[in-house]
Amino acid sequence: MARPQRDRNRDREERDSEFKDKLVHINRVAKVVKGGKRFGFAALVIVGDQKGRVGFGHGKAREVPEAIRKATEEARRSLVRVPLREGRTLHHDSEGKHGAGRVVLRSAPPGTGVIAGGPTRAVCEMLGVQDVVAKSLGSTNPYNMVRATFAALKAQENPRAVAARRGKKVSEIVARRRDGAAADPDAAAETA
Repeated sequence: MARPQRDRNRDREERDSEFKDKLVHINRVAKVVKGGKRFGFAALVIVGDQKGRVGFGHGKAREVPEAIRKATEEARRSLVRVPLREGRTLHHDSEGKHGAGRVVLRSAPPGTGVIAGGPTRAVCEMLGVQDVVAKSLGSTNPYNMVRATFAALKAQENPRAVAARRGKKVSEIVARRRDGAAADPDAAAETA
């Protein structure tokens, strides 16, 4: 028995309501024609659930609202899951590049806040990161900055995955991160 259309729409609205979106950039372009100029708009939108999923989209149309709608739909289709430490910061520092844009993301202690500028800040806020330090090096083009930020986020790995790949326990890897080289048993054996 098929579910009524109304129930399907309500389910879709509930699923969509968990996502928030943020408009990062609107670009207006003009095409010169015989009667004057025709304007077009391109929108860059970030969508996230603020719990570790985020995506971005780019939409073009003759009207601003239509461009934003297209960008939002594309962003929802391109969601990426990023592992967060304690649900508030990144597991480790990472760097992302795209074109001439370069972004460095660093994990931060509690209470630091989101120290990032422009498009990188929007991505971090939609992701749900509460403590992060970011630095943009190179291009200030919002499209390149967003793509570089996503490249840095895709490089994030949680300790469980690293431990499974190396055949070690999670506690060994986390202890190493906390204590630095002092927790390395091989380094301790060499100094003794």
